[in-house]
Amino acid sequence: MIKIKTKEEIDKIAQAGKILAKISNTLKKSIKPGITTGELDQLAQNEFQRFDVVSAFKGYRGFPAHICCSVNEEVVHGIPNGRKLQDGDLLSIDLGIKLDGYYADAAFTQAVGNKIKPNIKKLINVTRQALSKGINQARINKRISDISSAIQGYVESSGFSVVREFVGHGIGRELHEEPQIPNFGKPNTGELITEGMVFAIEPMVNMGSWQVDILENGWTAVTKDKMPSCHFEHTVAVLKDGPVILTQ
Repeated sequence: MIKIKTKEEIDKIAQAGKILAKISNTLKKSIKPGITTGELDQLAQNEFQRFDVVSAFKGYRGFPAHICCSVNEEVVHGIPNGRKLQDGDLLSIDLGIKLDGYYADAAFTQAVGNKIKPNIKKLINVTRQALSKGINQARINKRISDISSAIQGYVESSGFSVVREFVGHGIGRELHEEPQIPNFGKPNTGELITEGMVFAIEPMVNMGSWQVDILENGWTAVTKDKMPSCHFEHTVAVLKDGPVILTQ
């Protein structure tokens, strides 16, 4: 069952979302050749402590880090470690926090350094735009699959593919609530969207095939064809006048 949030609950999620956006901006400024994904995780931990919030990921089902850092062909759930980022790498960071019992969740992808290939720039722009088109469908009397269909249609018309194994989700008192929000599907099916719903919408877009494998660590998903992947996510509330992004 999809949980409908009160105005007070949405305000609490928005409070967490504003902090998450500030932490995301700090991380973005720190991404440069030579930094390790482990150092970015440590920076995130320091920021979580500074804002007195809890990582949504650390310990979640046994996940060992504070944030997810996925590089190049890694789609999601990359575990931060001693890997140094290289000029031209593609880094996706997924991060979430808990504040006063409520969660906010967001992700962004950024190219490292200056050696950015045009097809990588396009992949980033298309994924960011796909998120925007999905968010635009999060309106009263639309259906969940309208979000999914808008994302898939835009991505595939741009020459890329959407990952099928991982989905967006409801969010609130739990990190993952109903409904599941795939990034593919036919329009006008699934649950009716109503005021007070809060979603984490998150297209994951591959340059090649949509298929993925899971590494031996049991967490990290990589593209089967080893082509680059990109990920953007916002926490979004459905209000009377339309969708409102809570994590920017």
